[in-house]
Amino acid sequence: MEILPLVTKAQYRGDYRIHLTFHDGTEGTVDFQDWLDGPVLEPLRDRGFFQRFFIEAGAIVWPNGADIAPETLYQRAKANAAA
Repeated sequence: MEILPLVTKAQYRGDYRIHLTFHDGTEGTVDFQDWLDGPVLEPLRDRGFFQRFFIEAGAIVWPNGADIAPETLYQRAKANAAA
């Protein structure tokens, strides 16, 4: 059984990028700009609001309830680290 990746640390890196560290030590910077469409994620286009993210249950979450699944973030972080 594969364990769900969990974000343990997150640091804002400018624009819509966040550097993520996961429970297994994997790290990578993820650009969220491609995901900022639709009624829940569109408010994150405001960079001030975007920067208000926090970690909850291993995911990146914003005050309006928007979140991105940790497994999606993990895949993107790994791909970016390898590039």
